[in-house]
This record gives sequence, C-alpha cells and structure tokens, in this order.
Amino acid sequence: MASKTLYSQRDPMLKRDGFEDILEERRNSSDLKYALRCYAPVLYKGVTPCKANMLKNIVLQSDQLHYVINQVSQESGEAPDIIQEEASVILEEMAHRLQISTVRFFAFALSKAFKTLFQHVCVNEEGIQRLQQAIQEHPVVLLPSHRSYMDFLLMSYILYTYDLALPVIAAGMDFMGMKFVGEMLRMSGAFFIRRSFGGDKLYWAVFSEYVKTMLRNGFAPIEFFLEGTRSRTCKSLTPKLGLLNIVIEPFFKGEVFDVNLVPVSISYERILEESLYARELLGVPKPKESTSGLLKARRILSEDYGSIHVYFGQPVSVRSLAQGKVNRSTYNLFPRHIPRKPMEETQSFVNDTAYRIVRLQEDNMVLKPWVLMASLLLQNLEGLELSVLTEQTVWLRGLALSYAAFLDWPDHAPTAKVVSSSLALHRGLACVSGGRVSLVVGEPLGPVTPEEALFNRAVSVLSCASYRNQVLHVFLRPAMLAVAMHTAASSKKSEWPGLYNCFSFLWDMFSNDFILCPGDIVQDFEEACYLLVKTGAVQMPQQDIVMTDIGQPTLSFFNGLLEPFLQGYQVVCRYLCEEASEGLTEKQYIPAVRSFAVKLILAGNLRCYEVLSSDMQKNALAALLRMDAVRKVKVADQVTLIVNKMAVNSIDDILGGKLPTQKALLARL
Repeated sequence: MASKTLYSQRDPMLKRDGFEDILEERRNSSDLKYALRCYAPVLYKGVTPCKANMLKNIVLQSDQLHYVINQVSQESGEAPDIIQEEASVILEEMAHRLQISTVRFFAFALSKAFKTLFQHVCVNEEGIQRLQQAIQEHPVVLLPSHRSYMDFLLMSYILYTYDLALPVIAAGMDFMGMKFVGEMLRMSGAFFIRRSFGGDKLYWAVFSEYVKTMLRNGFAPIEFFLEGTRSRTCKSLTPKLGLLNIVIEPFFKGEVFDVNLVPVSISYERILEESLYARELLGVPKPKESTSGLLKARRILSEDYGSIHVYFGQPVSVRSLAQGKVNRSTYNLFPRHIPRKPMEETQSFVNDTAYRIVRLQEDNMVLKPWVLMASLLLQNLEGLELSVLTEQTVWLRGLALSYAAFLDWPDHAPTAKVVSSSLALHRGLACVSGGRVSLVVGEPLGPVTPEEALFNRAVSVLSCASYRNQVLHVFLRPAMLAVAMHTAASSKKSEWPGLYNCFSFLWDMFSNDFILCPGDIVQDFEEACYLLVKTGAVQMPQQDIVMTDIGQPTLSFFNGLLEPFLQGYQVVCRYLCEEASEGLTEKQYIPAVRSFAVKLILAGNLRCYEVLSSDMQKNALAALLRMDAVRKVKVADQVTLIVNKMAVNSIDDILGGKLPTQKALLARL
C-alpha cells in the first residue's frame, strides 16, 4: 500500500429523496376510474408510438439482419428466403404487442391486489420527475433490482400511475407458456427471449436488432434485469452483460447521441416468495410457471406483506461514463450493419458499468428494522431475550446509519413497538415465547426423520438469511477487514501490509457472493478502514490497525456476519479434499456437497445451515475455479472437476484463520 488516504465518499450522509405512498390515493378513490383515466405519456422527442407490425417490419428489413441471414444461408446451404422466414417466426414469437385495453385491465387488477397485499407502495417522486425529463431527452433503459416476480408488474403499474411511457420488458420464455397470462403480459409490454441462445446466430441477430430498433427510435423505455434472474438469496447477483452490450452499442456506433441508464431499487419489507426461495436453495425444484399455479397462489392475498419502497435513481449518462474510456472512432472503420465482437476496452467498460449500476441499486435499497433483527437472530440461533434483541437492534441501527444505510425506521415510535410490529409481520419466521425470541421451525404433521427435521430448520434459517443479506452491502467491507484482523491477531501479524493482503484474499474469494467492483480493491480497503475508524472500532497508529476498547462488539458482530460464508466455503474445500471422487462431475457436485454437509450437521460437527444453500456452493466453486484450485475438463458429454488438493487445502487453512507467510498469501492472490 503506497498511501493511507482514507476513502470518505460515503461520509456525508447520502442525500436521498423522500417517498410518496401511491396506494393512499387508491384507497380513497375508484380503481375503475383510475384504470380508465386519460393516459397520454410524453415520449422521446415527441415520437409517435410505433405499431407492433411497423416495428417488426423495420427489424426484418434492417441491413444487419439481412447480413446475418445471408451469412447463415451460406453456412447452412439453405435459401435466404427460408432463413428470412425463420427470422420472421422468431420475431413473431418474441415481440411485444402493447394494447392499452390490457394495460387498463392490469391497472385495475393490480390496484385491487396491491391494496390487499401491501400496507404501502412508496415511490420517490423526485426520481419520477428525473425519469420524465430523461425520457424526453434520450433513449432510456430501466434497470430494476430483481427480488420477486412482482417486480416488472410493479414497475409498469408505477409508470402508468405517473403517466409515463410504459416500458418494453425483457421476459423469460417460460412466462409465454402460461395460458392467457403469457399473452396478456405480451400485450402489456413484455417481449419473450430464450434463457440461452447457444451459438444461434440468427436468433441473436433478431433479438439484438429488435432491442436496438426500439432504442434508436425511442418508441418506449426498455426494461430488463441486470442480474438476469431473481435473486433467491436477496443478495445482488453478478450482472449479466448481454443485454447491456446491446443497448450501449448504438451509442458506440454513433446511432444515438446518448443513452440514459436508470437504476431502480425495489425493496420489499416481506418477500412473497421467501419460503419458496429457501426450498429452491435446498434442492426442491422450482415450480413451473403456469396459470393454474398462479391461481393456486391466490392464498397469499390473505397475508400481510408490509411495505414496498421503489427508488428511481439518478439517470446515468453512457456518454459521460465513456468519456476517456472508450475510443468510439474505431467503430467508424467498419460498416455499422456488420456484427462485431466487442473490443476488449468496450467489454471492460460495459462490465464496469454493470457493476456500478448494481452498486447504485444497493445504495438505494430501503432497509426495514427486521433486516437488522434477522442479522442478530442468525448469530444467536438458540434465541435472544426480547429485551436484549431490542437493545442490540437499537445499537445496530446506530451503526447502520453511521455507515450511510438507507434505513426506514418509524418516526417517534417507541423502539419496543418497532420491534414487536416487525415480529408480528414476520411471525412465520420468528416468535416470542417466555420473553425469548427465536426462529420458527415449521411444525411437522407427524413423525419426521432427522434429515426432515434438519430440512425444516434449514428452511427457517435460509428464509431469515434472505433478510440479513439485504444489509450485507452496508457492512461488507468493514466486515471483511474485521475478519482479516481476527485472522492476523491469531497469527500475530497485524501490520498494515499483512492485513491488506488478507483483505485482498477475502475480497477475491467472495467476489461471486457479493458485488465487488473490478479494480476497486484498494478503494474498498480504504473505505473499510475509514468506516471502522469513524465508528471508533479501530485506531490506526503508524502502520498498524488496532482494535479500541469499545471496538470489540462491532468487530465481533462483523465476524459473525461473515461466519456462514467462511464456514460454507470451508465445507466445500473439505469435501473436495476428503470426499470427492476422481471422476466428480459438475452435475454431481451440489448434491454431493449438500449430502456431506448434512452428515456434518447431524453428527454435531457443524451448526451452519447456510452451507446447504446451492447458491453458496456454486459461488464457492466459482471462486476455486477462478483461483485455479479446481479445473473443469470436458469428458464426453460431461464436465469433470479436477481438484488441486494442495491449493484447496491452502485456501481452507486461510479461511480457517491460519494465515500463511506473506509470500504464500501473495502467491494465492
């Protein structure tokens, strides 16, 4: 470390907008009048809304699609007319077909549903005003966080409420299979794409040209989820770059002056799918999207899901971001209609932009008191006295606010009431008995095996963890430094360089589990130091970082916060070194690790139920692959994992607090 300049960007409390509850008016006026009211949104530079057939014709007649059609024709030997017909079929299957009558139906139905399900749906009006201005100036891409199926319906509902142009939304093909509902989604703005394209040039060409045509002409805002899928853990997922590449390309090619990327943070006080997600993470197959399944889900209408906060962030100008980072003149060397693989600097820029957008989503996530309570309960699985939980929640609230968390804490309400109302809303996850608060485990209908009892307990823990995970982005960097300090203290190596190297190892190890922007490791370390000093947990005399007399509770909490991840990765390492067979395939990996972890828990050698999560197991494997401790080798039709046991053992030791020599640690980095 050449410098100890501390990162202080988050020091002044982040200025954030206030909220308006859009359900308040819905509770006091006619839903039918709301649905049938005059809807006349302002469009980009006053363009006329494009009919679905006109949009399809523009796509099918584009130079880029014709180029690919001729290319595929030459490669396959089929006539261009046949390939053109295939392209037309793909587009017909994919394209949206917006109809205002369907939009009005959804506006009416969702008003009824939202008033039943939620106490409040809160939106930052200043963000809406910024969006309204952005839509008129440049093409807009809406990038919401993705925690629930409700997200894209909610987004369209809000834009309709504020008389803004409805977005065209990228949706998975599985929704199209839902009878009636799939077509209704199409008529409310959804376009359907396959989950993966493989090497299908024609499909990619139709898809990309369809999206770029909408963007270039500004017919409607485009909406998609950067994470690609719902987060079952409620942590932000590593962003997917395919669609982002497509919407940024017209700017690189000079086809539009700028593109506005708008991060949107959607925060649920209680997640509709909480127990479903936990079961999926434990290996229960995801239910197939179907109309009958939707009808069966009506029982959720009898539940209270608290509040939703939707925060529309500042529009991010691609033009401003790219200044000095991407040389656009290189795009003039080739005809625009010829598809080209993105250059390295372009790919790096898109990747960096994706991570920045997800960080902005995280920063504007609204956290409720239960998120703090869940964090404390997970570090005390045996339960806590209600008075102790209340006292520690107040302490954690102060710590979160000092770290610029966006916390929604009821004004002027007694702390005891805040805690009790949170427990009442989440009574399916925690209960009070004899003045003691503990996690709820589903009551079995009859005798259960030890494995079934363990599964029920794991569902409870993973459901609770999905709320704790919502606050991890606030505490992550100081928590990693706290773990590094704990490791260094046990090894008598607390000097600055040793701590930085240990922090770097954890940063690299956990970069699949958390959003850690590429290239930000020094800045993240400095932020961690700054925040721990700011809250009095550590002091920094000369080249050391030393815990203060009052710092122990903070550092202990931070160590406990990351303990499930440390243990989870260690269990994976142990399995690969002790139990994995020579021919372990990628498909066998998750069931095998889960079975190994179950044995450890039943034997009393492990108390961490989060180890059973398929998400953690996948991320641990991704880290080991990136660090060259495991390799993938394709044998016949299967992918086999080749384990470097010496390297995996070394990683296991570091995670367990055995700090190696600085030379060995640097070699791992």
